[in-house]
Amino acid sequence: MVAKYLNAFCLFFVLIACGAKPKPIPSKPYIFSVIDPTTKELYAGKIREAYQNILGKRGFSGSILVAKNGEILFEDYQGLYDVKSKTPITPTTPFHIASTSKTFTAMAILKLWEEGKIDLEKTVDNYLPGFPYADITVRMLLNHRSGLNNYAYFMVDKQVQAYKVKGKKGRWIKKYRTIKLPVVVKPGLVNNQDMLDFMIKYKPAVVFGANRAFSYSNTNFALLALIIEKLSGKDYPTYLKENIFAPLGMEHSYVFAQKDVARYQPSYYPNNRPYLLEKFDCIYGDKNIYSTVRDLLLWDKALYQGSYISQTTLQLAFLPGSNDRPSIHNYGLGWRMLNQPDQKIIYHNGWWHGNNSVFSRFIKDTATIIVLGNRFNRNIYKAKNIAASFLAGSDTTSVAE
Repeated sequence: MVAKYLNAFCLFFVLIACGAKPKPIPSKPYIFSVIDPTTKELYAGKIREAYQNILGKRGFSGSILVAKNGEILFEDYQGLYDVKSKTPITPTTPFHIASTSKTFTAMAILKLWEEGKIDLEKTVDNYLPGFPYADITVRMLLNHRSGLNNYAYFMVDKQVQAYKVKGKKGRWIKKYRTIKLPVVVKPGLVNNQDMLDFMIKYKPAVVFGANRAFSYSNTNFALLALIIEKLSGKDYPTYLKENIFAPLGMEHSYVFAQKDVARYQPSYYPNNRPYLLEKFDCIYGDKNIYSTVRDLLLWDKALYQGSYISQTTLQLAFLPGSNDRPSIHNYGLGWRMLNQPDQKIIYHNGWWHGNNSVFSRFIKDTATIIVLGNRFNRNIYKAKNIAASFLAGSDTTSVAE
């Protein structure tokens, strides 16, 4: 316990030394005030109009929920869960939340840290024997400063390369060719352990040295899922079910793994063509959580109320981890953020195949916008702007996917 608070103390002064001046987040759970019915109705009308203009009239297939003070102000369910059977989307329809899954992986790691089972400053090889990069710490996985490349870029046995040739009229024409690579990945679906085994055997080149800069990489969170399994003695899907989903009442949330292949429900291209299972669809931690907007609201409430991890620990997660250059955009421990003078937005978006997700938390106003889609639609990432319809001075800056 002493070590935990010492780590927090040291982190605070490291951030100050790096020039970060984070706004403090309350160390006590939020106590929500009740919104009167007239105000709720006013909010709902404004949100509905903004939603229709930004997303609802633009081919949206999915679910949306907007809440403030833990109360639902607006929700809508539009489109088809299964195009072939014409099954409609309902409040209990689970969607692949893609990289929004990283918020669960990060918080699970910080819960283990609260319990004294992991040291964020220890190198990864302390928890995953054979891990071939000796200078990468657990914290660097959490804040994407490890320098590791994305597994989707190095676990390949072929690569498409572009090249140019001169046409008959002397103009340069771009063409493509497929290059077979010497390292062959096993056929079929691969999982997290396959990824680690590949890294141990071949030691793929890093993008840059450890802690040199921020570089978003799914590999980081796939490794964190393995660490959770190592420390808990349970597979990642079971650990999240028993420690997060079930205790918080998230009845329609689960982690997709190899055992679930038979019940795979595809997402869709804009023309409704389904995405088929691909090689990396069974790697989790960075993605592969399925959930609903109502379940994610329970997750949101748990974070505000400190019923999963403490507000003190959450404050560490929300501190900017990359201060190499001035920017309102930053990344903490499993969370993206927009740090503005009048509003701090903690969020994580996601994309995988035809799935898009938005999970934006407006800390000052204790408001949340959650959007999940199953047919690729870039307008989903504009959903954060709905906040401007009912929150004074809300940010409309574009956010990362």
